[in-house]
Amino acid sequence: MSKRQNHREEVFVKILEAAEIEFGLKGYNGASLQHIAERAGLPKPNIIYYFQSKANLYKQVLDQTLMGWNDLFDKATINDDPAVVLDSFIRVKLKQSFDKGVASRLFAMEVIGGALHIGDYLKEELQPWFKSRVALLQSWMDAGKMRQCDPASVIYMIWATTQHYADFEAQVLALSGIESLGDEDLHRIGDTVSGIILAGCGLSLPKTN
Repeated sequence: MSKRQNHREEVFVKILEAAEIEFGLKGYNGASLQHIAERAGLPKPNIIYYFQSKANLYKQVLDQTLMGWNDLFDKATINDDPAVVLDSFIRVKLKQSFDKGVASRLFAMEVIGGALHIGDYLKEELQPWFKSRVALLQSWMDAGKMRQCDPASVIYMIWATTQHYADFEAQVLALSGIESLGDEDLHRIGDTVSGIILAGCGLSLPKTN
């Protein structure tokens, strides 16, 4: 990659990082390209050059947030052990909530607001993915690998429980009397959340954990 390409990539990432913080703090309507530019330490025309509009920048931030959230579950097949897959999925989602709380809160705000900017994504991309994962869980149930239950609710439960630690971070920290969550908390919470969800599916925590 040339120096010029490297510079463009660095600017692109810097803008996205600044936009994620600004949108996360103020929402779509409250954020402005000028404030995003100031946060990124760049002239406003740079933002317009790379993203054309606030709407495009906002969608790009959301796309970046959504990419990778469910990657681990993407690769699972009927031949895999559901306990291992679901336990890993839960722990990765928790880690993402710990590390990328702003992104999770931004997504939550967008959905609560009616998903005005990601409606197409939900219908055209997430819905087919969701149906395929529901089918996978059902195939595990039909094969006797886990107990019969509503597969959609299992996925919703994983999302809701793990993202709680990002979306309601201020409450979690205040009630816990701490300033931040660390690796020990991640392991403890992961054991509890995964243990409860897996038990509800008739599964046990993998011995490696």
